[in-house]
Amino acid sequence: MVYLHGSTFGADLSIFHRLDGCSWADALGDAGYAVWGFDWAGYGRSGRYPFGATEPVGRMADVLPQLRRVIVAIRARNGDRPVAVVAHSWGASVGAAYAARYPSDVQAMVLFAPIVPRAPDPRCTGATAAAPLASHYPVTLWAQYRRFVEDVPRGQPQVLGEAHFHAWGQAFLASDPGADTRLPPSVWTPAGPMADVRAWWSGHWLFEPAAVKASTLLVRGEWDSLCTDADAATLLNALGSEHKSDCKIGCATHLMHLETQRVELYRQTNEFLRAPCLH
Repeated sequence: MVYLHGSTFGADLSIFHRLDGCSWADALGDAGYAVWGFDWAGYGRSGRYPFGATEPVGRMADVLPQLRRVIVAIRARNGDRPVAVVAHSWGASVGAAYAARYPSDVQAMVLFAPIVPRAPDPRCTGATAAAPLASHYPVTLWAQYRRFVEDVPRGQPQVLGEAHFHAWGQAFLASDPGADTRLPPSVWTPAGPMADVRAWWSGHWLFEPAAVKASTLLVRGEWDSLCTDADAATLLNALGSEHKSDCKIGCATHLMHLETQRVELYRQTNEFLRAPCLH
Protein backbone atom coordinates (compact mmCIF):
# COMPACT_ATOMS: atom_id res chain seq x y z
CA MET A 1 0.00 0.00 0.00
CA VAL A 2 1.04 3.59 -0.62
CA TYR A 3 0.32 6.43 1.80
CA LEU A 4 -0.63 9.96 0.70
CA HIS A 5 -0.17 12.66 3.31
CA GLY A 6 -2.27 15.77 3.84
CA SER A 7 -1.64 19.45 3.31
CA THR A 8 0.65 20.57 6.16
CA PHE A 9 3.10 17.76 7.00
CA GLY A 10 4.73 14.87 5.18
CA ALA A 11 5.04 11.11 5.49
CA ASP A 12 7.76 11.08 8.18
CA LEU A 13 5.48 13.12 10.43
CA SER A 14 2.42 10.95 9.80
CA ILE A 15 2.50 7.30 8.76
CA PHE A 16 6.17 6.82 9.72
CA HIS A 17 6.11 8.85 12.95
CA ARG A 18 6.45 6.59 15.99
CA LEU A 19 4.40 7.29 19.10
CA ASP A 20 5.22 5.03 22.06
CA GLY A 21 7.50 3.05 19.77
CA CYS A 22 4.97 2.24 17.03
CA SER A 23 3.94 3.99 13.82
CA TRP A 24 1.01 3.38 11.49
CA ALA A 25 3.49 1.92 9.00
CA ASP A 26 4.67 -0.50 11.70
CA ALA A 27 1.09 -1.64 12.29
CA LEU A 28 0.54 -2.18 8.57
CA GLY A 29 3.86 -3.97 8.25
CA ASP A 30 3.00 -6.27 11.17
CA ALA A 31 -0.21 -7.14 9.30
CA GLY A 32 1.84 -8.23 6.30
CA TYR A 33 1.71 -5.20 4.00
CA ALA A 34 4.61 -3.60 2.16
CA VAL A 35 4.24 0.08 3.02
CA TRP A 36 5.35 2.92 0.76
CA GLY A 37 5.21 6.59 1.62
CA PHE A 38 6.53 9.73 -0.01
CA ASP A 39 6.40 13.51 0.31
CA TRP A 40 4.66 15.68 -2.24
CA ALA A 41 6.91 18.36 -3.71
CA GLY A 42 7.28 21.15 -1.18
CA TYR A 43 7.22 18.87 1.88
CA GLY A 44 9.61 16.84 4.00
CA ARG A 45 12.39 15.17 2.04
CA SER A 46 11.13 16.16 -1.42
CA GLY A 47 12.37 19.12 -3.43
CA ARG A 48 10.82 22.56 -3.14
CA TYR A 49 9.02 24.53 -5.81
CA PRO A 50 11.08 27.22 -7.58
CA PHE A 51 11.21 30.54 -5.78
CA GLY A 52 9.14 33.35 -7.21
CA ALA A 53 5.81 31.66 -7.99
CA THR A 54 2.88 34.04 -7.74
CA GLU A 55 0.05 31.46 -7.69
CA PRO A 56 -0.61 28.64 -5.19
CA VAL A 57 1.73 25.71 -5.88
CA GLY A 58 0.99 22.06 -5.24
CA ARG A 59 -2.62 21.92 -6.38
CA MET A 60 -4.22 18.64 -7.41
CA ALA A 61 -3.27 19.16 -11.06
CA ASP A 62 0.37 19.63 -9.96
CA VAL A 63 0.57 16.56 -7.74
CA LEU A 64 -1.33 13.94 -9.74
CA PRO A 65 1.68 13.47 -12.08
CA GLN A 66 3.87 13.05 -8.97
CA LEU A 67 1.60 10.30 -7.70
CA ARG A 68 1.59 8.68 -11.13
CA ARG A 69 5.39 8.43 -11.05
CA VAL A 70 5.32 6.95 -7.56
CA ILE A 71 2.76 4.27 -8.37
CA VAL A 72 4.45 3.33 -11.65
CA ALA A 73 7.71 2.90 -9.70
CA ILE A 74 6.01 0.77 -7.03
CA ARG A 75 4.30 -1.47 -9.59
CA ALA A 76 7.64 -1.97 -11.32
CA ARG A 77 8.88 -3.48 -8.04
CA ASN A 78 5.84 -5.50 -6.94
CA GLY A 79 5.16 -7.64 -10.00
CA ASP A 80 2.91 -4.98 -11.58
CA ARG A 81 0.12 -5.57 -9.07
CA PRO A 82 -2.30 -2.72 -8.34
CA VAL A 83 -1.84 -0.93 -5.03
CA ALA A 84 -3.96 -0.07 -2.05
CA VAL A 85 -4.03 3.66 -1.29
CA VAL A 86 -4.27 4.91 2.30
CA ALA A 87 -4.57 8.68 2.33
CA HIS A 88 -5.34 11.57 4.68
CA SER A 89 -7.38 14.77 4.33
CA TRP A 90 -6.52 16.70 1.15
CA GLY A 91 -4.30 13.76 0.16
CA ALA A 92 -7.33 11.46 0.40
CA SER A 93 -9.19 13.59 -2.12
CA VAL A 94 -6.14 13.52 -4.41
CA GLY A 95 -6.06 9.73 -4.02
CA ALA A 96 -9.71 9.47 -5.05
CA ALA A 97 -9.01 11.67 -8.07
CA TYR A 98 -6.13 9.39 -9.03
CA ALA A 99 -8.32 6.29 -8.70
CA ALA A 100 -10.87 7.92 -10.99
CA ARG A 101 -8.21 8.66 -13.62
CA TYR A 102 -6.23 5.39 -13.34
CA PRO A 103 -8.68 2.73 -12.11
CA SER A 104 -6.43 -0.21 -13.02
CA ASP A 105 -3.71 1.09 -10.66
CA VAL A 106 -5.80 1.10 -7.47
CA GLN A 107 -7.29 -2.02 -5.94
CA ALA A 108 -8.61 -0.43 -2.74
CA MET A 109 -8.64 2.87 -0.88
CA VAL A 110 -8.78 3.92 2.75
CA LEU A 111 -9.79 7.57 2.66
CA PHE A 112 -9.00 8.96 6.11
CA ALA A 113 -10.87 12.23 6.78
CA PRO A 114 -11.14 13.30 3.11
CA ILE A 115 -12.05 16.86 2.14
CA VAL A 116 -15.36 16.79 0.27
CA PRO A 117 -17.26 19.40 -1.79
CA ARG A 118 -19.79 21.45 0.13
CA ALA A 119 -22.48 23.84 -0.99
CA PRO A 120 -21.12 27.41 -1.20
CA ASP A 121 -21.53 29.45 1.95
CA PRO A 122 -23.23 32.78 1.07
CA ARG A 123 -21.34 34.41 3.95
CA CYS A 124 -18.07 33.87 2.02
CA THR A 125 -18.95 35.77 -1.13
CA GLY A 126 -18.64 39.35 -2.29
CA ALA A 127 -16.84 41.67 0.11
CA THR A 128 -16.19 38.86 2.59
CA ALA A 129 -14.62 36.48 0.07
CA ALA A 130 -11.25 35.03 1.02
CA ALA A 131 -8.19 36.98 -0.08
CA PRO A 132 -6.11 35.66 -2.99
CA LEU A 133 -3.56 33.05 -2.01
CA ALA A 134 0.20 33.40 -2.41
CA SER A 135 2.33 30.44 -3.51
CA HIS A 136 3.09 29.36 0.09
CA TYR A 137 2.15 30.25 3.65
CA PRO A 138 3.87 29.71 7.03
CA VAL A 139 2.55 27.10 9.50
CA THR A 140 3.66 27.61 13.12
CA LEU A 141 3.71 25.10 15.96
CA TRP A 142 0.86 27.02 17.58
CA ALA A 143 -1.24 26.60 14.43
CA GLN A 144 -0.60 22.86 14.50
CA TYR A 145 -1.34 22.62 18.23
CA ARG A 146 -4.70 24.32 17.71
CA ARG A 147 -5.67 21.58 15.26
CA PHE A 148 -5.36 19.00 18.04
CA VAL A 149 -7.57 20.93 20.48
CA GLU A 150 -10.10 23.08 18.63
CA ASP A 151 -12.59 20.29 17.82
CA VAL A 152 -12.36 18.49 21.18
CA PRO A 153 -15.54 19.17 23.17
CA ARG A 154 -15.15 21.02 26.44
CA GLY A 155 -14.62 18.67 29.34
CA GLN A 156 -13.08 15.90 27.24
CA PRO A 157 -9.45 14.85 27.75
CA GLN A 158 -6.87 16.02 25.23
CA VAL A 159 -6.30 13.69 22.29
CA LEU A 160 -2.51 14.14 22.08
CA GLY A 161 -0.28 14.29 25.15
CA GLU A 162 2.05 17.24 25.71
CA ALA A 163 5.18 15.07 25.53
CA HIS A 164 4.04 13.53 22.27
CA PHE A 165 3.26 16.93 20.81
CA HIS A 166 6.63 18.34 21.91
CA ALA A 167 8.52 15.55 20.14
CA TRP A 168 6.33 15.73 17.06
CA GLY A 169 6.55 19.53 17.01
CA GLN A 170 10.34 19.53 17.03
CA ALA A 171 10.33 17.08 14.10
CA PHE A 172 7.78 19.26 12.31
CA LEU A 173 9.99 22.36 12.49
CA ALA A 174 13.04 20.30 11.51
CA SER A 175 11.26 19.29 8.29
CA ASP A 176 11.94 22.80 6.91
CA PRO A 177 15.61 23.90 7.09
CA GLY A 178 14.46 27.52 7.04
CA ALA A 179 11.95 27.23 9.88
CA ASP A 180 14.17 28.97 12.46
CA THR A 181 14.79 31.94 10.16
CA ARG A 182 11.17 33.08 10.61
CA LEU A 183 9.57 34.70 13.63
CA PRO A 184 7.87 32.76 15.04
CA PRO A 185 9.54 29.62 13.62
CA SER A 186 7.33 28.09 10.97
CA VAL A 187 7.25 25.63 8.09
CA TRP A 188 6.89 27.14 4.61
CA THR A 189 3.92 25.25 3.15
CA PRO A 190 2.53 25.04 -0.41
CA ALA A 191 -0.77 26.91 -0.71
CA GLY A 192 -2.14 24.72 -3.52
CA PRO A 193 -4.02 22.37 -1.16
CA MET A 194 -5.71 25.37 0.47
CA ALA A 195 -6.78 26.57 -2.98
CA ASP A 196 -8.21 23.11 -3.69
CA VAL A 197 -10.14 23.16 -0.41
CA ARG A 198 -11.60 26.55 -1.31
CA ALA A 199 -12.73 25.11 -4.63
CA TRP A 200 -14.27 22.03 -2.97
CA TRP A 201 -16.05 24.19 -0.42
CA SER A 202 -17.43 26.28 -3.26
CA GLY A 203 -19.15 23.17 -4.58
CA HIS A 204 -16.57 22.00 -7.17
CA TRP A 205 -15.47 18.35 -7.32
CA LEU A 206 -12.21 18.72 -9.33
CA PHE A 207 -12.59 15.07 -10.38
CA GLU A 208 -15.37 12.66 -11.39
CA PRO A 209 -16.31 10.57 -8.31
CA ALA A 210 -18.50 8.16 -10.28
CA ALA A 211 -15.36 7.04 -12.12
CA VAL A 212 -13.90 5.65 -8.88
CA LYS A 213 -14.39 1.87 -8.90
CA ALA A 214 -11.95 0.76 -6.19
CA SER A 215 -13.37 -0.67 -2.97
CA THR A 216 -13.34 2.18 -0.48
CA LEU A 217 -13.38 2.66 3.28
CA LEU A 218 -14.05 6.21 4.49
CA VAL A 219 -12.78 6.46 8.07
CA ARG A 220 -13.03 9.58 10.22
CA GLY A 221 -13.14 10.88 13.76
CA GLU A 222 -16.32 11.65 15.67
CA TRP A 223 -15.09 15.20 16.38
CA ASP A 224 -13.72 16.01 12.92
CA SER A 225 -15.26 19.26 11.69
CA LEU A 226 -13.51 18.93 8.31
CA CYS A 227 -15.09 15.55 7.47
CA THR A 228 -18.60 15.47 8.93
CA ASP A 229 -21.48 13.01 8.63
CA ALA A 230 -22.82 15.08 5.74
CA ASP A 231 -19.42 15.11 4.02
CA ALA A 232 -19.10 11.33 4.33
CA ALA A 233 -22.56 10.80 2.86
CA THR A 234 -21.80 13.17 -0.01
CA LEU A 235 -18.65 11.34 -1.01
CA LEU A 236 -19.88 7.79 -0.54
CA ASN A 237 -23.07 8.47 -2.47
CA ALA A 238 -21.06 9.93 -5.35
CA LEU A 239 -18.41 7.20 -5.65
CA GLY A 240 -18.90 4.56 -8.31
CA SER A 241 -17.40 1.82 -6.11
CA GLU A 242 -19.40 -1.38 -5.65
CA HIS A 243 -17.94 -1.90 -2.18
CA LYS A 244 -17.82 1.23 0.00
CA SER A 245 -18.31 1.83 3.70
CA ASP A 246 -18.15 4.53 6.35
CA CYS A 247 -16.44 4.13 9.73
CA LYS A 248 -16.66 6.82 12.40
CA ILE A 249 -14.32 6.42 15.38
CA GLY A 250 -15.26 8.03 18.67
CA CYS A 251 -13.25 10.64 20.61
CA ALA A 252 -11.03 11.55 17.63
CA THR A 253 -10.49 14.57 15.39
CA HIS A 254 -9.01 15.28 11.95
CA LEU A 255 -5.53 14.17 13.08
CA MET A 256 -6.55 10.83 14.56
CA HIS A 257 -3.43 9.08 13.22
CA LEU A 258 -1.45 10.97 15.88
CA GLU A 259 -4.05 10.83 18.64
CA THR A 260 -5.06 8.42 21.40
CA GLN A 261 -7.52 6.66 19.07
CA ARG A 262 -4.86 5.92 16.46
CA VAL A 263 -4.77 2.21 17.32
CA GLU A 264 -8.45 1.90 16.40
CA LEU A 265 -7.68 3.63 13.10
CA TYR A 266 -4.92 1.07 12.50
CA ARG A 267 -7.30 -1.79 13.30
CA GLN A 268 -10.12 -0.59 11.08
CA THR A 269 -7.68 -0.04 8.20
CA ASN A 270 -6.19 -3.52 8.52
CA GLU A 271 -9.61 -5.19 8.76
CA PHE A 272 -10.79 -3.43 5.62
CA LEU A 273 -7.66 -4.32 3.64
CA ARG A 274 -8.08 -7.98 4.67
CA ALA A 275 -11.71 -8.11 3.45
CA PRO A 276 -12.49 -11.05 1.11
CA CYS A 277 -13.76 -8.70 -1.62
CA LEU A 278 -10.19 -7.39 -2.04
CA HIS A 279 -8.59 -10.78 -2.62
